[in-house]
Amino acid sequence: MNISDPRINDRIRVPEVRLVGPAGEQVGIVRIEDALRLAAESDLDLVEVAPQAKPPVCKLMDFGKYKYEAAVKAREARKNQTNTVLKEIRFRLKIDKHDYETKKGHALRFLGAGDKVKAMIQFRGREQQRPEMGIRLLQRFAEDVAEVGLIESTPRIDGRNMVMVIGPLKNKAEAKAEARRSAQRAADKAKAEAAKTASVTAEQSPLTQSLGDALPAEFFEAAMAREAAEQVAEQNAEQNTAEQEAERVVQAQAEPAEAADLAVEAEEVEAPEVEAEETQAEETQAEAAKAEAPAPKAEAPKAEAPAPKPATPAAAKPSPSAARPAAPKPSVPAPKPAAPKPGAPRPSAGAPKPSAPKPTAPRPSGRRGN
Repeated sequence: MNISDPRINDRIRVPEVRLVGPAGEQVGIVRIEDALRLAAESDLDLVEVAPQAKPPVCKLMDFGKYKYEAAVKAREARKNQTNTVLKEIRFRLKIDKHDYETKKGHALRFLGAGDKVKAMIQFRGREQQRPEMGIRLLQRFAEDVAEVGLIESTPRIDGRNMVMVIGPLKNKAEAKAEARRSAQRAADKAKAEAAKTASVTAEQSPLTQSLGDALPAEFFEAAMAREAAEQVAEQNAEQNTAEQEAERVVQAQAEPAEAADLAVEAEEVEAPEVEAEETQAEETQAEAAKAEAPAPKAEAPKAEAPAPKPATPAAAKPSPSAARPAAPKPSVPAPKPAAPKPGAPRPSAGAPKPSAPKPTAPRPSGRRGN
């Protein structure tokens, strides 16, 4: 328990107290024992609210609730408490018009929010010899912000600067309250305009940015009938498509059975033809076997091989004509073997072929003669 808290219940050390009821009614002067008994019966605390009185004043209350409400009030007081801030704005003696308007706008905003403004003019060089120009500039500035501020301190020289303080017409708490009221009024106005717009929109027919508003009602009826007819046509087309799909499925299921029947019929028709073809093939093979019977072999005439020339000695220089062996020219052309006919037997692959000896050419030992 904090020492600054009031005394409660058994901490009250006086014989008599002036008692106040929980609703603020006056009970009168009673003994401390009776006051404590009433507090216990009411399930409340006996709190000393005025210890300096004769006798002290005590009240029946819920002390925990009392402390909570006191803390809430202190917090609200701190929230609403405002501290005035001193804003500083600096000028030059040869400030331009546009810069001056900017500085003035800042000062108006600060003063409107409840803050003080400190206007300062900086002198440089020989400007310090013309303080009257600074005074005229500050007076002009004070006149321009007279709507929201008053001069608290007249222009004075502070070293190389000249200073003037302007205070707001409204303190910061009033400025905040007015800002809240302005915001509330703006919100209420916006709500009222929105409600009015909604009522007008509900009473009037909805507007669109199309040419449909200018068309007659018959046009819309015809359009609706056309849409209904298109929907019916689409439904009929979908139904026809479904029926066609069902028929296609039935046909696909029936096609394998029909194909099997056709295959059986085709096999029954093709069986005699296959038997006839096999019989004809057997007869053809028998005739071919008879035609290939063995026949007397005809001897083919052999070509006469030329006699080899004797080799020339190594010292002799053979002439170009002697270096090349002359090809033998048969006096009688050999008859070409006749192509075997189907009835005649083919010559066997193992029969020996006539071979002619290859003439050997002598190697020349020296240069050839021209």
